[in-house]
Amino acid sequence: MEAFWRRNSHVEKERHVKANARDYNDKFSYADNHIKTSKYNVFTFLPINLFEQFRRVANVYFLVLLILQIIPEISSLSWFTTIGPLVLVLAITAVKDATDDYFRHKSDQQVNNRQSQVLIRGSLQNEKWMNVRVGDIIKIENSQFVAADILLLCSSEPYGLCYIETAELDGETNLKVRQALTITSDLGDITKLMDFDGEVICEPPNNKLDKFTGTLYWRDNEYPLDNEKMLLRGCVLRNTEWCFGLVIYAGLQTKLMQNCGKTSFKRTSIEKLINTLVLWILAFLICMGVILAIGNTIWESQIGRNFQVFLPWNEFQRSAVFSGFLTFWSYIIILNTVVPISLYVSVEVLRLGHSYFINWDRKMYYSQTDTAAEAHTTTLNEELGQVEFIFSDKTGTLTQNIMVFSKCSINGKTFGDIYNEYDQKVEITEKTACVDFSFNPLCDRRFKFYDSNLVEAIKLEDLAVQEFFRLLALCHTVMPEEKSEGNLVYQAQSPDEGALVTAARNFGFVFRARTPETITLCEMGRAVTYQLLAKLDFNNERKRMSVIVRNPEGQIKLYSKGADTIIFDSLDPSNEDLMYTTSEHLDEFAREGLRTLALAYKDLDEEDFDVWMKKLLFASTVIENREKQLADLYKEIEQGLRLLGATAIEDKLQEGVPETIARLSLADIKIWVLTGDKRETAMKIGYSCNMLPDDMSEVFVISKHTVQEVQQELRSAKEHILGLSRVSSTGDVEKTNMFVVDSVFEETIIAEYALVINGHSLAHALEPQLEHVLLDLACLCKTVICCRVTPLQKAQVVELVKRHKGAVTLAIGDGANDVSMIKTAHIGVGISGQEGMQAVLASDYSFAQFRYLQRLLLVHGRWSYFRMCNFLRYFFYKNFAFTLVNFWYGFFCGFSAQTVYDQWFITLFNSVYTSLPVLAMGLFDQDVNDQNSLRYPCLYKPGQQNLLFNKRQFFLCMLQGIGTSFLLFFIPYGAFSVMVKEDGSNFSDQQTLAVTIATSLVIVVSVQIGLDIHYWTAVNHLFIWGSLTVYFAILFAMQSNGIFGIFPSIFPFIGTARNCLSEKSVWLVILLTTVVCVVPGLVVSFLRADLFPTLTDKVRHQQLRKREGPQEQNLRRVRRTSSGRSAKAFSHQQGFGELITSGKNMRMNTVPSVSSPGRTPHSSTWIENVLKRKNRVSCANDESTGGPENSEIAKQTPKQQHTD
Repeated sequence: MEAFWRRNSHVEKERHVKANARDYNDKFSYADNHIKTSKYNVFTFLPINLFEQFRRVANVYFLVLLILQIIPEISSLSWFTTIGPLVLVLAITAVKDATDDYFRHKSDQQVNNRQSQVLIRGSLQNEKWMNVRVGDIIKIENSQFVAADILLLCSSEPYGLCYIETAELDGETNLKVRQALTITSDLGDITKLMDFDGEVICEPPNNKLDKFTGTLYWRDNEYPLDNEKMLLRGCVLRNTEWCFGLVIYAGLQTKLMQNCGKTSFKRTSIEKLINTLVLWILAFLICMGVILAIGNTIWESQIGRNFQVFLPWNEFQRSAVFSGFLTFWSYIIILNTVVPISLYVSVEVLRLGHSYFINWDRKMYYSQTDTAAEAHTTTLNEELGQVEFIFSDKTGTLTQNIMVFSKCSINGKTFGDIYNEYDQKVEITEKTACVDFSFNPLCDRRFKFYDSNLVEAIKLEDLAVQEFFRLLALCHTVMPEEKSEGNLVYQAQSPDEGALVTAARNFGFVFRARTPETITLCEMGRAVTYQLLAKLDFNNERKRMSVIVRNPEGQIKLYSKGADTIIFDSLDPSNEDLMYTTSEHLDEFAREGLRTLALAYKDLDEEDFDVWMKKLLFASTVIENREKQLADLYKEIEQGLRLLGATAIEDKLQEGVPETIARLSLADIKIWVLTGDKRETAMKIGYSCNMLPDDMSEVFVISKHTVQEVQQELRSAKEHILGLSRVSSTGDVEKTNMFVVDSVFEETIIAEYALVINGHSLAHALEPQLEHVLLDLACLCKTVICCRVTPLQKAQVVELVKRHKGAVTLAIGDGANDVSMIKTAHIGVGISGQEGMQAVLASDYSFAQFRYLQRLLLVHGRWSYFRMCNFLRYFFYKNFAFTLVNFWYGFFCGFSAQTVYDQWFITLFNSVYTSLPVLAMGLFDQDVNDQNSLRYPCLYKPGQQNLLFNKRQFFLCMLQGIGTSFLLFFIPYGAFSVMVKEDGSNFSDQQTLAVTIATSLVIVVSVQIGLDIHYWTAVNHLFIWGSLTVYFAILFAMQSNGIFGIFPSIFPFIGTARNCLSEKSVWLVILLTTVVCVVPGLVVSFLRADLFPTLTDKVRHQQLRKREGPQEQNLRRVRRTSSGRSAKAFSHQQGFGELITSGKNMRMNTVPSVSSPGRTPHSSTWIENVLKRKNRVSCANDESTGGPENSEIAKQTPKQQHTD
């Protein structure tokens, strides 16, 4: 692909394609239809793959070491000690890359060899896809893939219609409609197609799947082309016998292939820390090399010269200083294992395992849609345990995105509520009688409506009501499918449109059929066909859609629906009174959590419309700035509208959303809702989700239109919070700077606030001079809701927090409008809902329901972070303990760069003896089970503070490793200096010391990992005991008579292990070394857990102590009882009447948020006073007060909870 772009380095400004003219098109050197996604071939694999791997600093480091080891003057280790692990790492990566590329080769070959029918020299000929060229006319049959990006010319369906499935492009399986130009729709005959010589001038190749701008020039006429005329490569033709198309883009220039570029690589904070620590370790390694080199220089100058008679210097070794220089490099080679090459491979193995655990979790499987959770990346798992901010879409994410037509306002009157004989509103339940739609034989039997007044208005032929539903039946992009007489099925691109068209259908205005030029309705049993003159499409900037039609009486009408703010701005001044009345109804609907749209229409004058239509046709053929010119023309004609009314659609909450938000809030995760809905609708969802509880101190609403007004509101709200919060214990306001906000002060604010800001105010607040004020205020609030925001603004809000707070962010959504937000956040989560799969395809993780987010973060995320941190702490400890023994030995061997260990032990220690136990710990360990992880959300907080592995933790495990290496060397060294064997001889050989230290090391690190493991499995037992067994087996095998006879020069130490380990005193030394190395750390861990228990320690204690299982308590649900904003839209469950009458709720003021394990009993000893801090575990410590014990735990910060 790179070679292709180098050959075509010139920038293509516009594309010219002529039908049936290969010679003409060849002069532009357009790409052919051959694709190549593979990276290598047989000859280039080795050099290119090695080049890519050696772009990693760690691999280059070990390659340099290998080169140094080849130099005999400085090499104190055989080359295989480094080349073994290096080749292993390179080979594993190469095999993985080769396997991936092999499958890419197979896929490319399969795709390139697909057959396609191409019109060549007057006949259809079968050609391979890779031989199709730009300008060819190809035939596609039902259920076939589209070979290239083609302009639809004609099809077997009337009016040039065809149906396609775009699952490979955007993941959506619902059928989409494409239609040919009317002028080409009758080119179904081969002869006509051969005579077709039209030329297309269009935009150059790009990756915009939903946009195409071009013009067809044929027979001295110009015809505008847009995306509705295009079939893209990767689509499948459905429900259409055949179609013909003109190839516009081929091969790597198709939109599908243009979207196959590399996505931005996300790195976790732990990965960045590891890279920093490796550089520190390199600096530490150099320091050790310098110390030992200086020692060698001093030793050679003062002592070594006395031994030159029988240990002469080499010819090139001229001085002690030069000897020290060579020794420096020798020790760099010896001590290189302090930077473990296997670290990066092990981390990738752990991440892969953690990803599979997410994929295999049956508790995140949604059976209704047969959708399992899926990890699309393996690099972010541990960061799931460190999230501080969640940015969530509302529709389809918090709600079900299953729309139901609930209420409406028509000509100033509302419909949808029912009243009793006392004119009191009656709550609608499942037992409420539905309206009888039997007068309409084409009604949808599943549709339910309860207000009979609307049906009566329809039957009385109320003109406003009829025009209202006529608009709903005409102004949309729905496609009807009539499987049998009267059995209509609507294919809608959004659930909102489907709900509105279904409502119009039931009230007597049935959408029956459409062609490119007509729309057919059945109005109260009478078929009526409207001529479709123009369609003014919806987009995120316009926020409305309009159609212009000519009715059977010849009148031209414009029907428009869209956001109320947009429609109201376009109304005729004479509609002012009706606008105010409808606006009140809209506010009422929004307070009930309903999604609203305003409807309006306009009668058009024939002459004015003709003038406007000419402007439209001209703008439609312009290549540059076509979209802007069209938008201006749309706005021009959408003025002076007459208001009809408004619709209200109910979108119910998903199951488990309030409980999920409550748990995540207890985990100190801030949840911001970013939605395009009205403010009242968004706030209603906030009340229903417990994001805006009754006891919230104040909700700040920012809704101004100028920079100055927005700035004033933001600063007033911030001043209000700081002014009320900075109160001393005597009740006086502290005289401090009220505008200095830091993270410490944010934690001291006890009152709870919420911020609600709309889109136009947010646009000003995101400007450079105000963004810090906005961020400070938002972080002081418990809840933030941004409404009426665009997709770009969603991404800007995420980027603002990401850039200035340094916190891990997560964005979750279900639609294409959430993609930018998902890609901007550290972690992107897609929900496979009703709006297609674009969010899922762009995400790092996906599942079917919002409630699974709590399990993804509080269980899998916390476990992944916990396991990775434990793995890293142990890994660094193990390598420091292993490597620094050679450092201490240097002081007793004349700084001669001799190693303590046998060279084979150095080679196998990290790759064989200790690799599997640490991997098992990193894969399967868990401090508490998944139930307790969810029951106590506060356990999540240490990850947010990066407490389990940071620079301080690294230095602690580094010190532990240095101390262990010190003991591993000096205890055997000191013991052998005074010990004798059973036969009275001394332990005088270096290999006996080496075997003793090596055996002690393997046992010590095995015991240490056994103590570090919190959750034992059969795999842990197998790997730990198996590794010890393998160590002794290899040790005795390498020093046996048999292998010495085969390789005497490679394995010279015959019988050392057998002679050494047969001595009881050696085993006593090994036992003493193990005990002394392990016991101090064990004592510290015990005292810390007993005297300064963390929240995790307390939960683990209860988990072990309560065999009968803790009693479940549900998370509290904050019910709104007094606010007028609490409508009945979401009150669909049993109330608390029985609880109130029982008197069980009279004992405490607040309901505990989670279950609380009981107090741990202690004997009456001196330690009891110290252990008073060991209180009942409760994650309600930040949210509720349940007694003195909870209040004490509540005072612990996360750092106190995880004191080391």
